[in-house]
Amino acid sequence: MTLVVLLAFALSRMLTIPLHGLWVVLTAVVVTQMSAGGSLRATAEYMIGTLSGVVYAGALGALIPHTTAIEEAGLLALTIAPLALIAAIKPSFRVAPFTAVLVLLISGQFDQGPIQSALNRLLEVGLGGLIAMAVSLLVLPQRAYSLALESATRILIQMAGFLPELLDGFSRNLDPVEIGRSQDEIGRAVIAFQATAAEARSERMVKLLPEPDEGPLSRTLLRLRHDLVILGRAAAVPLPDVFAQRLRPQLTALAAEASKFLRGCATALARRRNPPALDAMDGALQAYVSDVVEMRREGLTRALSIEEAERVFTLAFALEQLYRNFSDLDRCVREHAAHYSGKRST
Repeated sequence: MTLVVLLAFALSRMLTIPLHGLWVVLTAVVVTQMSAGGSLRATAEYMIGTLSGVVYAGALGALIPHTTAIEEAGLLALTIAPLALIAAIKPSFRVAPFTAVLVLLISGQFDQGPIQSALNRLLEVGLGGLIAMAVSLLVLPQRAYSLALESATRILIQMAGFLPELLDGFSRNLDPVEIGRSQDEIGRAVIAFQATAAEARSERMVKLLPEPDEGPLSRTLLRLRHDLVILGRAAAVPLPDVFAQRLRPQLTALAAEASKFLRGCATALARRRNPPALDAMDGALQAYVSDVVEMRREGLTRALSIEEAERVFTLAFALEQLYRNFSDLDRCVREHAAHYSGKRST
C-alpha cells in the first residue's frame, strides 16, 4: 500500500492532476486489498460505482440549472436519492452516491462543468485502480487461493477443538454462553472464508493461476458448521442417565476420531497432501449406532419422554450427517492435493 500511494502521487504530479492527485491516491488506497484477487474485485466494484455516479450526476448537472443554493440542494436530492436506493439494493454501487456528490460540488471550484468534472473523476479513479492492480499483481503478490486455504485450515482446527466439547455435553451440563461464543467464532470464520474464496474466483476469472475451485470446500465447511449448531442445540440438556452412562464411551471415542480427522484434514490442506482415512471415524460411528440399536431392542427408549427421545434421535441424525459431510471434506481435500500433485509432477 505504501508503494501504491507513492506511485499514485508521483503519476499525479507528472500529469498535473488537480488537488495533487487526491482522488487518484485515495482510490489506489481504497482498492488495495490483502490479495491480488481482492484488489481486482475491489477495483471492479469501485469502477462500476464510479461510472454510475459520474454518468448520472454529470447528466443531471448538465440538464438542470443549479446556480442558487436552493437549486443546488434540489439537484443533490434528485441525484442522491436513486443512487442511494441502488446502493442499498446492490452493494457494488455503494460508491456511486459519494462520486455524484463530488461531481456536483467540486466542479464549480475549478470552473468546470458537470461533464468535465465527471470525466476527470472517472479518469482519476481509473488511474488509481490500475496502479493498485499493477502493484498487487507484480509486487509481493499474495494469492487469495492461498489465503483461503489458510483460513480453511484454521476453521478445521477450531472445529476439531470444539466438537469433543459439544459431544461431552450429552453426559454433563455445558456453559451455554461459552458454547454460543464458540459457535459464533466458527460462524464468523466461515463467512470470512467465503469472502476470501470470492476473491480467489476473481483471480481465476483473469486466469492468474489455474487453481481449483473453492466452492465445494466452502459449501462443505458451511454444512459442517450447521452440524455443530444442531449438535449444540441437542446437547443443551444432557441425555437421560441410563443413555448418558452407556453411550459416553462411544461418544468419547467418536469425538476423538472426529477431532483427529479434522486436524488431519487441516494439516493435509496446509501441506497440499491427501487427508487421513475415514475408517476409524466410520468404525466409531458404527459402534455408537450399534449400541443405540441394542438399547432400543432392550426397550429403554420406551421410558423416554418426547423431548428426551427427540434429543436421542437428533444426536443420531446429526452424527450421521456429520459423517456424510466428513466424506465431502475428504473429497475436497483430495481434489486440492491432486491439483498440487499434478503441478509437482510437471
